[in-house]
Amino acid sequence: MKAVVVHGANDLRIDERPEPVAGPGDVVLDVEWGGICGSDLSYWRHGASGTAALKSPLVLGHEVAGRIAQLGAGVTGLEVGQPVTVHPAELVGEGTMPERLAGRTNLYPQIRYFGSAAFDPHTDGGFSERKLARASQIRPLPEGVDTLHGALAEPLAVALHAVGRVGNLAGRDVLVNGAGPIGSLVVAAAKHAGARNVIATDISEASLAIAKAMGADEVLNVSGGGALPQDVELVFEATGIPAVLGAVLRATARGGTIVQVGNLPGAPAPATLGDLVTREITWIGSYRFVDEITDALLAMAGGLDVSPVITHRFDLDQAEEAMRVSADPAAGSSKVMLRLTAT
Repeated sequence: MKAVVVHGANDLRIDERPEPVAGPGDVVLDVEWGGICGSDLSYWRHGASGTAALKSPLVLGHEVAGRIAQLGAGVTGLEVGQPVTVHPAELVGEGTMPERLAGRTNLYPQIRYFGSAAFDPHTDGGFSERKLARASQIRPLPEGVDTLHGALAEPLAVALHAVGRVGNLAGRDVLVNGAGPIGSLVVAAAKHAGARNVIATDISEASLAIAKAMGADEVLNVSGGGALPQDVELVFEATGIPAVLGAVLRATARGGTIVQVGNLPGAPAPATLGDLVTREITWIGSYRFVDEITDALLAMAGGLDVSPVITHRFDLDQAEEAMRVSADPAAGSSKVMLRLTAT
């Protein structure tokens, strides 16, 4: 089978890999669609994502959906041909968690994640014609959710988890700083959760148009040093750029809350953080998700439309071009999708 494999920085290839075979408790998918994420881009551009560096070739991709091709022994409740997506996390070993973290499996000590070099050997992702997964990772797609949209259940789950970190949003005013794919999905998740007014900010008009289509009540272009809205009680920071943190803290109301959704660097970086103390701001981290991927599917089945974030589609053999478009701000891209097998 064909797979999209990164061998090092700026070295992406379409390789032939052995077709997987379902063992006990396993499922093999014909993967139909995959969404390119920032971590995929980072492995391609830099040979690393955060602190996880490539030591060997890695199949990319953790946002995927397709149809079941094989069921291993002992797998029940699933059928060959059934459309599904995959929870890309698998807990490793018999690690224990303190009672205060009960149920927060995204904070488990060791997690293998599709398309990640955090372990050696690496955990191959799903940008391939077929993919092996544990049956426990499979999430059937509900009626009305096709595999193109089902591949976006994973990033929507990230957004839903971020929104869930602050409790009830009903009637609250929200600022989302950064209208890339995750920021735009946070806009949708906040509106889905009942937020009264959602403002999205970015330096790209194309990104802001997508945020608007995803439900933002207001959008604001802050290119050229434009100021963020002020006195916002709840802010979702979705850029992960340390240099903007000072302005984001200043925009947050005294005693307000910031949810950090955008991944911050794993190395020292300058940031202006004084307002965190003097304005008594609560700064909350948000990391991946627990099982909000199930909630994401239900939300899509209930009418949450993620279509506006899909800006480009490419075939598997065009993976490098797809990565370039996804990485190029001038291309007007948001979520770039790979068609991995015929749909």
